[in-house]
Amino acid sequence: MYSADATQLNGESVLVTGATGFTGRHLVRRLVAAGVKVRAIARTGSKIDPLADLPIEWFRGEVFDPGIVHSAMQGVRYVFHMATLYRTGSATEAAHHDVHVTSTKLLAREAVCQPDFCRFVHVSTVGVHGHVESPPADEQAPIRPGDEYQRTKAEAEHWLAGFAAEKGLSYTIIRPAAIYGPEDDRLLKVFRMAIYPICPVLGRRPCTYHLIHVEDLVQLLLCAAVHPQAAGEVFIAGNPFPIRLDEMIRIIGRTLGRNPSIVHLPVAPFWWLAIVCETICSRFGIEPPLYRRRIKFFLNDRAFDTRKARERLDFKCSNSHEKGLAETAHWYRRHGLL
Repeated sequence: MYSADATQLNGESVLVTGATGFTGRHLVRRLVAAGVKVRAIARTGSKIDPLADLPIEWFRGEVFDPGIVHSAMQGVRYVFHMATLYRTGSATEAAHHDVHVTSTKLLAREAVCQPDFCRFVHVSTVGVHGHVESPPADEQAPIRPGDEYQRTKAEAEHWLAGFAAEKGLSYTIIRPAAIYGPEDDRLLKVFRMAIYPICPVLGRRPCTYHLIHVEDLVQLLLCAAVHPQAAGEVFIAGNPFPIRLDEMIRIIGRTLGRNPSIVHLPVAPFWWLAIVCETICSRFGIEPPLYRRRIKFFLNDRAFDTRKARERLDFKCSNSHEKGLAETAHWYRRHGLL
């Protein structure tokens, strides 16, 4: 069995994009603790205070700025490219393209110029598969992105694979399922749903969801960087099995001493309301309180076959659904979020 650990990168120079994000913060802490020389690109407006105690060499600017990328990449041997434009109702296709595609091209082109460069770990999303019509989907399932976030993520993957084959760049693509854990705020809304006596859920579909705890994802990223069988491969990052939204809510409710009654509501009224919100808010340049991508959360099935990472890389999730969701719920409560 091949055991991958951050200590295998001890003394190496590593560049992390998206370091101030949820997963990025967990990754750089693990890297620094293992003696890795960490560089990071962060937008001028990004908050680096939570990582201020770590010896990180910061490059402030956009990840799609050629000058910033050139400076940050000098002498680097590993890249963890996690920069992501979070889904918002106001983000444009061009903005998504810059953060996901242009940045990937700049980083990869600089990587092949670095002496003894080892591995480019590119973090994408299972969203490139879109709605899974015949779950579970594996890495070979059709690529059917449904919005600009997913389309630009898929485009970056496709370009990187072709460029790497042409230039001999060692790379690995990781497609995480829904990332959660302490400090996360994207799934906080689901946890808040579970604390009320009545929990509304849109639609009557099973709404299958696939999760990956942030610490398990970090472990897979480290494995992707050093495992010889990860080179040139794509891996879906997720728990061994998916979970239904109803069951997620029940686990969270039990953890917090609640017993929510789940009520299924029709989707159509909320879908049309989202369209109205998007239309009106776009005229004023503000973020809509409700938009269609949020409604799709309840409509798409996201169930995946995650055996490849386990079989090829000996990767194992250390957090079951029950353990991870309970840990996260307790963290939210301790920090006054629930």
